[in-house]
Amino acid sequence: MISFPVGNIVLDQQHLFLIAGPCVLEESNIGYEIAGALKEITSVLKIPFIFKASYTKANRTSKSGYRGPGLERGLQQLARIRRDLGVPVLSDVHAETEVPAAGEVLDVLQIPAFLCRQTPLIEAAAQTGKAINLKKGQFLAPWDIKHGVEKVQSMGNDRVFVTERGVSFGYNNLVVDMRAFPIMRQLGCMVVFDGTHSTQLPSAGAGETGGQRDMTPPLVRAAVAAGCHGLFLEVHPNPAQSPSDRHSIYPLDQLTALLQQALAIYQIVQPLA
Repeated sequence: MISFPVGNIVLDQQHLFLIAGPCVLEESNIGYEIAGALKEITSVLKIPFIFKASYTKANRTSKSGYRGPGLERGLQQLARIRRDLGVPVLSDVHAETEVPAAGEVLDVLQIPAFLCRQTPLIEAAAQTGKAINLKKGQFLAPWDIKHGVEKVQSMGNDRVFVTERGVSFGYNNLVVDMRAFPIMRQLGCMVVFDGTHSTQLPSAGAGETGGQRDMTPPLVRAAVAAGCHGLFLEVHPNPAQSPSDRHSIYPLDQLTALLQQALAIYQIVQPLA
């Protein structure tokens, strides 16, 4: 049985958990408001919850893409959410130089998909002792992410989970191979499904990433049935106004219904997995 604490919650294989929040923090108070709404939803549904948001975005389609408030101000926002709302917080680190400051605030350090082979970054993040979310790159087979897991564990850190976010399939398209979930479960760590990034159409917009958010519900239902332990979902109260990933980010007011479906499937499948 895999089980470990993350902030003030415990992740285990018996309970579907949720990592959710906006794609990126904004200059406004919207991140705090989303976090509060998510805490209320997950408290009612009794779902362990980790708030996620990027303090900065390094991977942008174009130079004009919004990148966020930056390391210092972004971590200040995340620290306030963690303190005031009492929820664990997650953000992605892009360079070893970010790790010391991020490790002081975050409960989970996330390794972005395009950096999932960056050994020095993974090792630096793992050495903080914080939980690590290792996102599987769009270019990796599911069995290849084991090397990233081993890099984390080699630093004496067993608090690692891996996240599937689709595989590149031709130009400007991602697909999710549901075989990835039972394969990655064999690594001995919990597996998460990114139900919004998996619907992206990379660089398919006019200088931005496109997306098919209407595909999120069927992919989430399928991934839970295939054996994931947690869900990663980017949400916003008004997706059209999100400064990042507006074509794939999921409407906040539709989240409860989706989670209810996922929980029902998880309760059937997990005892059999």
